[in-house]
Amino acid sequence: MWFHGDMKPLKIADAASIVLGLQDEIRRSEESRYDHRLHGVLLVAQGMTCPEVGRVLGDAPRSVEYWVRRFEARGLAGLIEGRCGVRLGVRQCQRLFRQRGFRLRKPRPLLAHADPERQKTHKKNSRS
Repeated sequence: MWFHGDMKPLKIADAASIVLGLQDEIRRSEESRYDHRLHGVLLVAQGMTCPEVGRVLGDAPRSVEYWVRRFEARGLAGLIEGRCGVRLGVRQCQRLFRQRGFRLRKPRPLLAHADPERQKTHKKNSRS
Protein backbone atom coordinates (compact mmCIF):
# COMPACT_ATOMS: atom_id res chain seq x y z
CA MET A 1 0.00 0.00 0.00
CA TRP A 2 1.31 3.44 -0.96
CA PHE A 3 0.99 6.39 1.35
CA HIS A 4 1.36 9.91 0.08
CA GLY A 5 3.86 10.72 2.84
CA ASP A 6 6.18 7.89 1.74
CA MET A 7 6.63 9.18 -1.81
CA LYS A 8 9.65 11.24 -2.77
CA PRO A 9 8.82 14.53 -4.48
CA LEU A 10 9.61 14.37 -8.19
CA LYS A 11 12.13 16.84 -9.55
CA ILE A 12 12.50 18.00 -13.13
CA ALA A 13 16.05 18.63 -14.25
CA ASP A 14 16.69 22.16 -15.59
CA ALA A 15 13.27 23.26 -14.34
CA ALA A 16 13.72 26.95 -15.25
CA SER A 17 14.18 26.29 -18.98
CA ILE A 18 11.49 23.58 -18.90
CA VAL A 19 9.02 26.10 -17.43
CA LEU A 20 9.82 28.59 -20.22
CA GLY A 21 9.38 25.88 -22.85
CA LEU A 22 6.05 24.81 -21.40
CA GLN A 23 4.82 28.43 -21.25
CA ASP A 24 5.79 28.87 -24.91
CA GLU A 25 3.83 25.74 -25.77
CA ILE A 26 0.77 27.08 -23.93
CA ARG A 27 0.97 30.37 -25.86
CA ARG A 28 1.45 28.54 -29.18
CA SER A 29 -2.22 28.10 -30.06
CA GLU A 30 -5.51 29.75 -29.22
CA GLU A 31 -6.85 26.41 -28.02
CA SER A 32 -4.06 25.88 -25.51
CA ARG A 33 -4.41 29.47 -24.24
CA TYR A 34 -8.14 28.81 -23.74
CA ASP A 35 -7.34 25.63 -21.77
CA HIS A 36 -4.83 27.60 -19.69
CA ARG A 37 -7.44 30.23 -18.77
CA LEU A 38 -9.92 27.44 -18.05
CA HIS A 39 -7.48 25.90 -15.55
CA GLY A 40 -6.92 29.32 -13.96
CA VAL A 41 -10.66 29.83 -13.39
CA LEU A 42 -10.97 26.25 -12.10
CA LEU A 43 -8.27 26.88 -9.48
CA VAL A 44 -10.01 30.08 -8.34
CA ALA A 45 -13.31 28.17 -8.15
CA GLN A 46 -11.55 25.61 -5.95
CA GLY A 47 -10.56 28.30 -3.48
CA MET A 48 -7.19 29.66 -4.59
CA THR A 49 -6.73 33.43 -4.76
CA CYS A 50 -5.92 35.16 -8.04
CA PRO A 51 -2.33 35.95 -6.90
CA GLU A 52 -1.84 32.27 -5.93
CA VAL A 53 -3.15 31.09 -9.29
CA GLY A 54 -0.99 33.66 -11.07
CA ARG A 55 2.09 32.37 -9.25
CA VAL A 56 1.29 28.74 -10.04
CA LEU A 57 0.46 29.34 -13.71
CA GLY A 58 3.06 32.05 -14.34
CA ASP A 59 0.56 34.81 -15.09
CA ALA A 60 -0.11 38.23 -13.60
CA PRO A 61 -2.79 38.22 -10.86
CA ARG A 62 -4.66 40.87 -12.88
CA SER A 63 -4.83 38.48 -15.84
CA VAL A 64 -6.40 35.80 -13.63
CA GLU A 65 -8.89 38.37 -12.26
CA TYR A 66 -9.75 39.36 -15.83
CA TRP A 67 -10.41 35.69 -16.77
CA VAL A 68 -12.63 35.18 -13.73
CA ARG A 69 -14.64 38.36 -14.42
CA ARG A 70 -15.09 37.41 -18.09
CA PHE A 71 -16.13 33.90 -17.06
CA GLU A 72 -18.66 35.24 -14.56
CA ALA A 73 -20.07 37.65 -17.16
CA ARG A 74 -20.20 35.34 -20.20
CA GLY A 75 -19.45 31.80 -19.06
CA LEU A 76 -17.05 29.68 -21.11
CA ALA A 77 -17.44 32.04 -24.08
CA GLY A 78 -15.77 34.73 -21.95
CA LEU A 79 -12.56 32.69 -21.95
CA ILE A 80 -12.35 32.52 -25.75
CA GLU A 81 -10.09 35.09 -27.36
CA GLY A 82 -11.28 37.74 -29.74
CA ARG A 83 -14.72 38.08 -31.24
CA CYS A 84 -16.37 34.67 -31.23
CA GLY A 85 -12.92 33.07 -31.43
CA VAL A 86 -12.55 34.22 -35.07
CA ARG A 87 -9.34 35.79 -36.26
CA LEU A 88 -9.12 37.60 -39.58
CA GLY A 89 -6.04 38.55 -41.52
CA VAL A 90 -5.67 41.79 -43.51
CA ARG A 91 -6.40 40.06 -46.85
CA GLN A 92 -9.53 38.38 -45.47
CA CYS A 93 -10.80 41.76 -44.20
CA GLN A 94 -10.11 43.39 -47.58
CA ARG A 95 -12.00 40.58 -49.37
CA LEU A 96 -14.98 40.90 -47.00
CA PHE A 97 -15.15 44.67 -47.53
CA ARG A 98 -15.01 44.24 -51.33
CA GLN A 99 -17.79 41.62 -51.21
CA ARG A 100 -19.99 44.12 -49.37
CA GLY A 101 -19.40 46.86 -51.93
CA PHE A 102 -16.83 48.97 -50.04
CA ARG A 103 -13.99 50.43 -52.09
CA LEU A 104 -10.67 51.88 -51.00
CA ARG A 105 -10.71 55.62 -51.64
CA LYS A 106 -7.64 57.75 -51.49
CA PRO A 107 -8.02 61.01 -49.54
CA ARG A 108 -8.60 64.13 -51.63
CA PRO A 109 -5.71 66.58 -51.79
CA LEU A 110 -6.05 69.51 -49.46
CA LEU A 111 -7.31 72.71 -51.06
CA ALA A 112 -4.59 74.65 -49.27
CA HIS A 113 -2.01 72.94 -51.50
CA ALA A 114 -3.91 73.63 -54.74
CA ASP A 115 -2.55 76.04 -57.30
CA PRO A 116 -4.86 79.14 -57.27
CA GLU A 117 -4.14 79.98 -60.94
CA ARG A 118 -5.09 76.50 -62.13
CA GLN A 119 -8.28 76.69 -60.04
CA LYS A 120 -9.28 79.96 -61.78
CA THR A 121 -8.58 78.44 -65.21
CA HIS A 122 -10.60 75.36 -64.38
CA LYS A 123 -13.54 77.44 -63.16
CA LYS A 124 -13.51 79.56 -66.37
CA ASN A 125 -13.39 76.46 -68.60
CA SER A 126 -16.06 74.54 -66.72
CA ARG A 127 -18.72 77.28 -67.19
CA SER A 128 -18.59 77.33 -70.95
